Amino acid sequence: MVFSAEKYLANFLHLFYPHNCEGCGTDIIGDAYFLCARCLHRLPETRFFQSPANPVEKLFYGRLRVTHAAATYYFTKDSLLQHLLIQLKYKGNKEAGYFLGRMMAYALMKTQRFKDVDVLVPLPLNKKKEHIRGYNQAALICEGIAEIWHKPVLKDAVERIKFTETQTHQNRASRWQNMDGVFALTDENALKNRHILLIDDVITTGATLEACGSTILKAEGVLLSIAAAAYTI
Repeated sequence: MVFSAEKYLANFLHLFYPHNCEGCGTDIIGDAYFLCARCLHRLPETRFFQSPANPVEKLFYGRLRVTHAAATYYFTKDSLLQHLLIQLKYKGNKEAGYFLGRMMAYALMKTQRFKDVDVLVPLPLNKKKEHIRGYNQAALICEGIAEIWHKPVLKDAVERIKFTETQTHQNRASRWQNMDGVFALTDENALKNRHILLIDDVITTGATLEACGSTILKAEGVLLSIAAAAYTI
């Protein structure tokens, strides 16, 4: 068997700089992949992007004028998806965000329901919180989407003007009250007469997305859709 110089070098480098699956740790994975095939199939797809009146859309009924809404995966505790989201939000693993964005892009491209989207808008983080984290995880997801589904990303048209503490342990009523006056338009002209796809990592009660979406809908002629990497069941 004859090995090329490139193959030999790749195998040599792999000994010292192994590339492992983020899910199970196996090194039997191509350098361009984030998860191995086995772990990829463990992620619980919702197939909401292709389904009108799916649970995410119903979540906003009577609350927000949404054209379409969906999430890529179901979120459950102690799951592979929870591990990826913890890596993204608290462990500085940016590649987890790009990966989740790419997976969302593939779901978006399988349906005609979102074909009229003009621009991606990541749910803004307060500047203080973004400085602490080092990045906005929703913006990383947007970048992953744009890599596959070539839509522009608009990061500065909406701003989070109020710092809020984590809502993880708050009930639904508290979350809604906590989001009052949190967002403001900073570049209304960039949103005018466009179909906006507002992106977040996880949808739980939808309170944060409702608050931000309501602000976006103040811009003239805007259509609003919503997508997230995960939906809590």
